[in-house]
Amino acid sequence: MPTVADETYDPARIERLRDLLRALARRIVVLDAEGRLLADPSALLRALGDVRSELFRYEVRTTFDTPESAEHRRIVGEAKGGWSLAEEPDEEDDAWPPDGR
Repeated sequence: MPTVADETYDPARIERLRDLLRALARRIVVLDAEGRLLADPSALLRALGDVRSELFRYEVRTTFDTPESAEHRRIVGEAKGGWSLAEEPDEEDDAWPPDGR
């Protein structure tokens, strides 16, 4: 069973993703400057696939809602909604029958 820590994306991993994206960008620029941009498409596709996979993990984990944050949002939402008399049950509906049954 995954833990909440498994579902989040820590700052160190974010920096590694940035480095991965920058490295891919540099590689593309170098290959293009050398006129070899399309010389080895399979290698470029592998690199793109690796970056894509990590970017997908980032997207999923940065949008993950921990149970605690979901509960906090629910509480705040209820508090913002306010209270109205219409939401309270009628006292007569909850009363015991006069004969006690």
